[in-house]
Amino acid sequence: MTEHYAAAGVRLDAAEEAQRRIAALVRTTRTPLALGAIGAFAGMVRVPPGYERPVLVLSTDGVGTKVLVAARAGVHDTVGEDLVNHCVNDILVHGATPLAFLDYVATGQLEPDVAAAIVAGVARGCRAHAVTLAGGETAQLPDLYQPGHYDLAGTIVGVVEERAALHGDLVRPGDVLIGYASNGLHTNGYTLARRILFDTLRLDVLDEFPETGRTVAQVLLDVHCSYATAVTPIISRLHALAHITGGGIPGNLVRVLPADAEALVDAGGWPWPTVFRVLMRAGDVSLGEMRRVFNLGVGMIAVAGRDDAEAAIATAKRVGIEAWIIGEVRAGTRGVKFSER
Repeated sequence: MTEHYAAAGVRLDAAEEAQRRIAALVRTTRTPLALGAIGAFAGMVRVPPGYERPVLVLSTDGVGTKVLVAARAGVHDTVGEDLVNHCVNDILVHGATPLAFLDYVATGQLEPDVAAAIVAGVARGCRAHAVTLAGGETAQLPDLYQPGHYDLAGTIVGVVEERAALHGDLVRPGDVLIGYASNGLHTNGYTLARRILFDTLRLDVLDEFPETGRTVAQVLLDVHCSYATAVTPIISRLHALAHITGGGIPGNLVRVLPADAEALVDAGGWPWPTVFRVLMRAGDVSLGEMRRVFNLGVGMIAVAGRDDAEAAIATAKRVGIEAWIIGEVRAGTRGVKFSER
């Protein structure tokens, strides 16, 4: 009955098998807040008790062309975990605790093994944050995606007490900038990184990434760090948080600055991971472009009073994340500047 649809490139039997396997993964993420049946038209989750004025915080994002590296390497679970961690960080900057997650996988022809691997990574990220994977969508779009290619996106829902939400309005001159270490590219800059590695250097995923002793696939597929455990215990003492994604430090830190304050970042205040030094040199990329495209080793920046900086750094180090004071806020026109040593 579906031979014409299959001839057009859509395999309903594959979709049913993928849905069966995904449902089993979804069950592993159910929390006491989850409500409703798995496989329903929409997911439901309760707002936790104890909030006086709960505010829902929502964000949608993807992992960009990192999925092309995953497809090339045949490793699909890490991008699912990337997606969750990225979205957790995006609502963390507002002080929110994540409640539920939705994923969207679109591909040309659905391969149940690939779909299950992707969602296994999503589920792993959800379990790490006690988040319910409340639902999602898997779409077969053969006229839109090339064979073997897919796109991946997700939506997260979190909650924060209204009076505790972070907006950047607490930032003031004299505050310090605390940089939290990234472990690589996270989920940004992959279009440029792929061009340098695969086209300019003519490397492939199993070749050694220069100066690392690891393969290109291992370096590029390092999972995007979540900063929830590093930041949450001290978040009430922070004035703002900026997740350093596309646009780098200047494009993201500016988003939490008031109109009468500028951030001065100490360009030598932290060590660059090897991956960025290799890409800059091999691609002949200017320092300015590196700063706009990549995180350069800083995945999150907290703005805090100087007296709270030591506690923030110690809290991060207790969960294995290095942190440094990398600058300060001063009076001026809203913007981000770098001081060179």
